[in-house]
Amino acid sequence: MMNVLTERQAAELHKAMIGYLSSINASQCAKILREELHLKDCFSDDAVKMYAGLLQRKWTNAARLQRKIMELESRVDDLQSKLSSLSQALARPNCDPHNWLPNTATHTLESHRGAVTCIAFHPVYSALASGSEDCTIKIWDWEFGGLERTLKGHLRSVTGVDFGGPKGKILLASSSNDLTIKIWDPSKNYANIRTISGHDHTISSVRFLRPGANILVSASRDASIRIWDASTGFCTRTIHSPGDWIYSFSPSIDGKWLVSGGRDQAATIWDLTSGEAKSSLLGHDNYIECCVFAPAASYPYLAKLAGLKGPPPPNSSAEFVATGGRDKSIKLWDWRGRLIKTLVGHNNWVQGLVFHPGGKYLLSVSDDQTIRCWDLSENGRLARTIEIPGGFVSCIRWAPSAMGNSEAEQRPGTAAELRCVIGTGSTDSCVRIFT
Repeated sequence: MMNVLTERQAAELHKAMIGYLSSINASQCAKILREELHLKDCFSDDAVKMYAGLLQRKWTNAARLQRKIMELESRVDDLQSKLSSLSQALARPNCDPHNWLPNTATHTLESHRGAVTCIAFHPVYSALASGSEDCTIKIWDWEFGGLERTLKGHLRSVTGVDFGGPKGKILLASSSNDLTIKIWDPSKNYANIRTISGHDHTISSVRFLRPGANILVSASRDASIRIWDASTGFCTRTIHSPGDWIYSFSPSIDGKWLVSGGRDQAATIWDLTSGEAKSSLLGHDNYIECCVFAPAASYPYLAKLAGLKGPPPPNSSAEFVATGGRDKSIKLWDWRGRLIKTLVGHNNWVQGLVFHPGGKYLLSVSDDQTIRCWDLSENGRLARTIEIPGGFVSCIRWAPSAMGNSEAEQRPGTAAELRCVIGTGSTDSCVRIFT
């Protein structure tokens, strides 16, 4: 065997071995070793004492280095996994966005200490905000699965988060059971630059009204919808619902319409210009937990389900609506309030809905711990079920387009430019990313 030690290193090792044997009262063994290695004359008894603890120190250092090597190997494996995920993300233009559906979670983001209630993707960067019952907002890098920072300021559960703001200036808005809306500035390390108050009860959610505008919309248990100027914090309009607690709402892409639903078991389409109700969607047998307008890309499929001769013009923004509720069903409607189709399959409350940007699918999440994908091109057939172990699935969002604004999500023909990425939040305190 080739000797890997130099002559000096070998001599030091031999002296350390003799010193160690002497220190454990194996002096006879040490004597024999000194004779075998011809160190009897050049290695005094005083030197033996000096080398007594050297072997233990060397061994301890070796064990420490071994642990460090194992840690570095683990980090290399982690980085290789992240690099593989990034490579898949970069290769995504080769996939067909019209038919892409989630399958297995790419990342499971864990740091919250309470149920995750809401999530939102940054419209430009690979950042995601999540709100929780632990009163915090966490900012993640969804491509690499890392936690970037934790935002503290709300005193009770965070109920809604959304990115938006004027062109060239992206802000983060959050709502809470502490009756406040907070504005955070990502360009200033997510500093809380404004706190807005005005609702008389729990705020259910908050959304920016449309891309490129500094207008916020919030809904509350006080049965009101309020529109705010995010730059000043002033309430510019209050819409009083004749019903009860508003659980969910969603604005149209152009900001002209809004659909809301809640405890009164009815969804309402509002004209935000006049503040008047356009129509009521009656049919659920329990509270409505989620509602969303269909994008123009879904019009051909929904028009066929509705028995229309052709789809509405793509520049219209409030032709069809999907709602989900505690009656475990999802309902599809036209803007007049006519029920088109009821999708049945969930075994518990339906908590979130999002239309596929390609228009062909509707995705839903539920307390039955699943994501379900419904094929609108085949009469609403259930196309895929993804099990989410660990807790109720409370929310779902689709990542905005790579173009940098969510408007592209609604434009027909732009799906190839979209990110095939969705996120979900669950009561097990986890955010899951599907790419």
